Amino acid sequence: MLQQRTLKTLTRAVGVGLHSGQRVELTLRPAQPDTGIVFRRVDLPVPVDIPVSAEAVTDTRMASTISRGGAKVHTVEHLMSACAGLGLDNLYVDITAEEVPILDGSSASFVFLLQSAGIELQRAPRRFIRLLRPVEVREGEGENLKWARLAPYHGYKLAFEIDFDHRVVDSTGQRFEFDLGTGSYARDIARARTFGFTKDLEMMRASGLALGGGLDNAVVMDDYRVLNADGLRYDDEFVKHKILDAMGDLYLVGKPLLAAYGAFRSGHALNNRLLRALLAQPDAYELASFDDEKQAPAGFARPARAW
Repeated sequence: MLQQRTLKTLTRAVGVGLHSGQRVELTLRPAQPDTGIVFRRVDLPVPVDIPVSAEAVTDTRMASTISRGGAKVHTVEHLMSACAGLGLDNLYVDITAEEVPILDGSSASFVFLLQSAGIELQRAPRRFIRLLRPVEVREGEGENLKWARLAPYHGYKLAFEIDFDHRVVDSTGQRFEFDLGTGSYARDIARARTFGFTKDLEMMRASGLALGGGLDNAVVMDDYRVLNADGLRYDDEFVKHKILDAMGDLYLVGKPLLAAYGAFRSGHALNNRLLRALLAQPDAYELASFDDEKQAPAGFARPARAW
């Protein structure tokens, strides 16, 4: 049987929110089988649990925000991406503010935290959402066109193409495909940082966003160059970060996907629209598990690789 996974022990991190600039403490705790991933706002007078789901996403401006009642957690996608990349099914995320800490702007620090705590197999079958036919969402036309789709695939792979019309971004790889069965999430994707442009920073800060952003947790560019002294971590770091984000956004559906994801200029909003479109078409997918883990696609049966 291909089994569910949780942590062996709890682990903690302290940082600041990218957009709020608030100090926040994060505690990642093991959870029982079939719990899923649950964010807990432990700073509120009465703590609130927010289980992840496509319907729990209530804001997609600059990040993915989940909420329940009046309680919110912003910028969940990097941590969710790490959980997807390592195959974690069940986890409690205790948080002392309304935004997940940005740490270094990638998911690498979350991968390190999760692997340091250890990953434990549980006595329950891992359940997947298996695509039976393609589902696609589109937005805009011509130069404004964006799209994202899911299609049947015995495994999980993601292909993303970016188009920013910026000399620095255009000089790097514009398209990348990552297959969980043949690649290493920790090596190939996790270190890709969020990025932004100085021309947008003042406008964002005037709107109360990016208050915690800086060169230590983002790739920052002016009109001509990358301003970070150490440059890029990957030659194609920008498109790889978009894949990192997409893995986190898609894992908000609550179960791992058996699918091929493809996207052109997609983002948090379109990724969530894609999940909602999928769930609105019950004939487009089925739930699957593997009594014999040898029948599971590569990348799911073996333990997640360490660094």
